[in-house]
Amino acid sequence: MIDIIVIGGGAAGMTAALYALRSGKSVLVLEKENFGGQIANSPRVENFPSIKEISGVDLSSNMFDQICSLGAEFELEDVVSVEKVDDHFVVTTDYNEYQSSAVIIASGVHHRKIGVEGEDELVGKGVSYCAVCDGAFYKDQDVVLIGDANTALQYALLLSNYCKSVHICTLFDHFFGEDILVKRIKDRVNIKVTHNLSLQKFNYGDSLESLDFMDTQTKEMINIPCAACFIAIGQVPNNERFANLVELDHGYIVTDDACKTATAGVFAAGDCRSKKIRQLTTAVADGAIAAVEAVNYIDRK
Repeated sequence: MIDIIVIGGGAAGMTAALYALRSGKSVLVLEKENFGGQIANSPRVENFPSIKEISGVDLSSNMFDQICSLGAEFELEDVVSVEKVDDHFVVTTDYNEYQSSAVIIASGVHHRKIGVEGEDELVGKGVSYCAVCDGAFYKDQDVVLIGDANTALQYALLLSNYCKSVHICTLFDHFFGEDILVKRIKDRVNIKVTHNLSLQKFNYGDSLESLDFMDTQTKEMINIPCAACFIAIGQVPNNERFANLVELDHGYIVTDDACKTATAGVFAAGDCRSKKIRQLTTAVADGAIAAVEAVNYIDRK
């Protein structure tokens, strides 16, 4: 019997593990893909207190090393279901079954797809959701970046370091990212920005060749040749598997300020939780709160 199972190895999940371990509880962290979550794909983190600048990979690695040094157990497994049985929980993954006294869900979110025909077929052949992972494959080539918020702007800046040109295409008439990132975009000579564009078609043979957009103001069709299209239009949660234990709001887990869900002993932290602001700092705050509350829940039992 494990004290606390943390579902998700992102910033929220690892912070929850840190606080639980420091409270003397045994912790198992279950992560589907890679530790660090969304922040691991960020080329540069500049808004984490006390750290002027760090890559998302390095920050994630530091957090992972920290919880491992305190005795965290971890498995790369996908959680299929969570059931409450008497006074404990049974967590079933694609490989194993575990039991715990409390559960912290920090499952994060996944990339939102743009929903145009050919998108799935072109993944790895010109369509990507991660500039950090795939940007280097398109050195000295022309690429398109679809998106208008912080992640999209960071990706564009990263790509501009080695791509011949980066064409940012946004659906609306302005950016939703931080002013400092917008200024950097404007200062890069090899970044072009076109607003009010809606993607209509991927043109491709063996790989992506160009994109057809419609100008939402003039209804004019615009063709943009490119070697790759990076899509950064937000994320969506994957919490339906927990619906038997939690209340969902548009897919996000509803909690109170203490990160408590509708089921005693189940807590939620990070981007998977229904809240107004999803940032690295709010994720680690959630992780700390959820862990403290989970520890208190176990101790009261």
